[in-house]
Amino acid sequence: MKRILIYCCLLPLMGLAQSANTITIEGSLSGLPDGTVVSLRDQNPEQTTPIATAKTSGGRFTMKGSLPASNLYYLNYPGTDQRLFLFLEPGIVKLSGHKDSLLAARVSGSKAHDAFTAFNNEFSAPFGKVSALAQQLNGGASDSSGTLRKQYEAVVTDINRRTDDYIRKYDQSVVAPFAILVMSQLTEDLTIMEGRFALLKATARESFYGQMVAKTLSDAKAGAVGSQAIEFTQNDPDGKPVTLASFRGKYVLIDFWASWCRPCRDENPNVVAAFEKFKSKNFTVLGVSLDRSKDPWLKAIADDRLTWTHVSDLKFWNNEVAQLYKVSSIPQNLLIGPDGKIIAKNLRGPELHKQLENLIR
Repeated sequence: MKRILIYCCLLPLMGLAQSANTITIEGSLSGLPDGTVVSLRDQNPEQTTPIATAKTSGGRFTMKGSLPASNLYYLNYPGTDQRLFLFLEPGIVKLSGHKDSLLAARVSGSKAHDAFTAFNNEFSAPFGKVSALAQQLNGGASDSSGTLRKQYEAVVTDINRRTDDYIRKYDQSVVAPFAILVMSQLTEDLTIMEGRFALLKATARESFYGQMVAKTLSDAKAGAVGSQAIEFTQNDPDGKPVTLASFRGKYVLIDFWASWCRPCRDENPNVVAAFEKFKSKNFTVLGVSLDRSKDPWLKAIADDRLTWTHVSDLKFWNNEVAQLYKVSSIPQNLLIGPDGKIIAKNLRGPELHKQLENLIR
């Protein structure tokens, strides 16, 4: 299976309507020693208990468990860093492969996983292009003619076209709203998300990720572009209170992130580059961390060289500032103007630099 296109850490919305449904996985992974424990797990880091486990015999195993929702899960076993991501719904799923190439395992029996595989097959290549172009632009590559930026924008346009086609084709699939959420990371324009969500059939809208899209659209009213940023106070690593109001008169990027969020850490070099480029021009960053422990938070700040102001209450997804702004995925950010109004949201890669260049002369 190709690389999974998850570019944000999605909040597990435990309050959404869910019901337990039985999943059975009949697997064959040649080369696995007898007695190897194969586990099916939830992506939610709070859920430490596997959904199902089974021991192998002759490379074969059968596991049964209850799915909290039709959702994205992963299968793995001791002695490997590989994770086979499976988009599962109730029923019987069969998989076969070799222990040394888990990601190439053949999976059948789940229409949701078939749609997920189609999603990966369709978007792996263009997302690879976007990532490569973003790295060039963020790495200081010469682009005086604007060629790289035009290429980047052309690929984003192509991805959006492909996404619209995918949504129309899989309008009944529980994977379609998942795709909408992933693609929302390319633009802050919620009208695009609304338009795509309107195309979905009831089965997709009422699914786990469908409810997540609906909640995202509802929560977007808090912290909307053009509105006054909501004031807050939170402590820095030394326990000193920091207020948003103290940044009035500056352009400030409120950056929601966490040390445990891989996409956040991948985006940090881009934020660092923007900070270094514009910090002398009335711009700064205010990091709001959704960490649970102080030590990994501080280590990530040091390792990633995040030399701006940081705050956190170490309440994980219940961070009070994140709750205030209805943050349901990270990385997220808000660009606040000197007057305290929100100028833009979720600026990543070249878009962050482009927005700042247009604003700060």
